[in-house]
Amino acid sequence: MNIEDSDDGQMQRLLAVMVRLRDPDGGCPWDIRQDFRSIAPYTVEEAYEVADAIEREDWSHLCDELGDLLFQVVYHAQMARERGWFGFEDVVRAISDKLIRRHPHVFGDETVGSAGEQTVAWEAHKQAERAARGGAEAGVLGGIPRALPALVRAAKLQKRAARVGFDWDQAAGVLDKLEEEIAELRGALAEDRHEAVAEEMGDLLFTCVNLARRTGVDPESALRDANGKFERRFTFMEDRLAEQGREPGPDVDLAELDALWEQAKRRGL
Repeated sequence: MNIEDSDDGQMQRLLAVMVRLRDPDGGCPWDIRQDFRSIAPYTVEEAYEVADAIEREDWSHLCDELGDLLFQVVYHAQMARERGWFGFEDVVRAISDKLIRRHPHVFGDETVGSAGEQTVAWEAHKQAERAARGGAEAGVLGGIPRALPALVRAAKLQKRAARVGFDWDQAAGVLDKLEEEIAELRGALAEDRHEAVAEEMGDLLFTCVNLARRTGVDPESALRDANGKFERRFTFMEDRLAEQGREPGPDVDLAELDALWEQAKRRGL
């Protein structure tokens, strides 16, 4: 492929690579047999790997991960082109049009005084677009992807509902609700009703997300940080036991593990 080494040229090169991979005559057997559903999990995974590289501030690795994510867009666009639905250029045109449409203060005559005002205006544009499409997306909760991580989707559902006044006035109200949900979970556990336990656990988690939103905390980030803290402290315990030729398991009682956990806490891990 003798393609000019430019941004546009490299994009055309990638599109040509994708066409070749999907070519029934000499392409890659694995790529040829893929469809939207089989590729979708890889698309989600690549998005998470981009987020992980940012979280770790691994900027050189971020370049690779962004390339992997871009390839996913190209992959879906190529499969759509094969079906006569749309192509990569249509994807690019659609997002460009959307960005211009949703930024009239940049590309038009409107004015926005702050980032907060822009957020409100952006959501208003999105709501108008959903209403124009009609159907299920026209409602207050319309258009929130079901495939989002549950914590993220819960926060988005609650935020949408809050815009029309369906919300607590203060965080204290959410705390009362949290205590109510804990009591209901205790009751379900005491009665050993598995389905009820699962339902009450879901309600409890949903309320925790609401409390995070009310206090200005991103629940996904908060849980990710908690995961990292747990991992650091548990690794500390493993390392201390390894120094003695031991490892976590039946031969190490909980009291010893708790003591090592407290050591990790005192070290700020």
